[in-house]
Amino acid sequence: MIYLDSAATTMEKPPAVAQATAWAMTHMASPGRGGHRAGMRAADTLFELRDTAAQLFDVPSPERVVLTYNATHALNMAIHALVRPGDTVLISGYEHNAVTRPLCARKDITIRVAQAPVFDHAGMVEVFARELERGVDVVICTHVSNVFGFILPIEELSQMCRERGVPLLVDASQSAGCLPVSLSGWGAAYVAMPGHKGLYGPQGTGLLLCGEELPTPLLYGGTGSESKNQAMPQVLPDRLEAGTQNVAGAAGLLAGLRFVRRKGVSRIGAYEHCLCSRMMDALEDIEGVRVFRGNEAQSGVCSITVEGMDCEEVGAWLAQHGVGVRAGLHCAPLAHQTAGTLDTGTVRLSFSVFNTTQQVRTVAGLIRHMVRCH
Repeated sequence: MIYLDSAATTMEKPPAVAQATAWAMTHMASPGRGGHRAGMRAADTLFELRDTAAQLFDVPSPERVVLTYNATHALNMAIHALVRPGDTVLISGYEHNAVTRPLCARKDITIRVAQAPVFDHAGMVEVFARELERGVDVVICTHVSNVFGFILPIEELSQMCRERGVPLLVDASQSAGCLPVSLSGWGAAYVAMPGHKGLYGPQGTGLLLCGEELPTPLLYGGTGSESKNQAMPQVLPDRLEAGTQNVAGAAGLLAGLRFVRRKGVSRIGAYEHCLCSRMMDALEDIEGVRVFRGNEAQSGVCSITVEGMDCEEVGAWLAQHGVGVRAGLHCAPLAHQTAGTLDTGTVRLSFSVFNTTQQVRTVAGLIRHMVRCH
């Protein structure tokens, strides 16, 4: 299968990821739950994971890297910590349901949406500035749209938030591993990311990078520390890590982070962007195919529609011919509403470091054949 659904999960991983995960299953116990060798191995692995992530994402200390089960878990933790009753929360028009659903479940807050055309950096900055002038308490913004690969102007947006003293939560689900991510540089309160996408870790892993504020826990329970105290510890990461961590997943994620660091974030991002650009060049030559393109404002993710064909039909046809893509709304109806594709959805093709130019040519040829025969 030619796999072009890495925006959902990078299925092809470095071999070291599976090896580390399997080894941890038989050689590691739970960190903080015993001074024996198996427990200490786990503790050392988790610390190394935090330390590696802190270096990669510009976090002041490893303790501020909290292990989560996915980006959704991380985002819910951050939203719970940041958003208080009566708050006005400003979000971009490209947010995933992992942001919009927790917010919409809160009946005691006001949600405002900063909408600008897809790939319009200047328009996005303008609408955020206008909304910030009206007064907001929290800003939540994705770094990259999971539907269109639109790279939002997070540097400019974070600067505006810092100037106004408004806490910022960044969803780095589509950027971690292929674009620079900097907790300190952005001055963000939190940055959330999954382990199973651009970091090439196993499913069921994620990270929450925490700024200076001590957050309110979402979950309460055992941490292996301060066991006499019935309140959650006042220090990170223990305060946000109730229960036993996914040690095997963490070991695999550490291997994925090492792979990303060795390859280089910039090199990975440039390679994925190159593949995406070649695919869009080829598809734009096919009559009836609409390509959503943003050039330098786009990552290694692109969406298309095919005239006269439902997007689910296109996705199914490609699957029958050995190509894995994603069709539909991609758990991000707000992004489709902003871009005007809510009624149709799109077919999304997303790349990883393991895809090739030959695969691009093959898939473009298949789509050309599909359109001709439809």
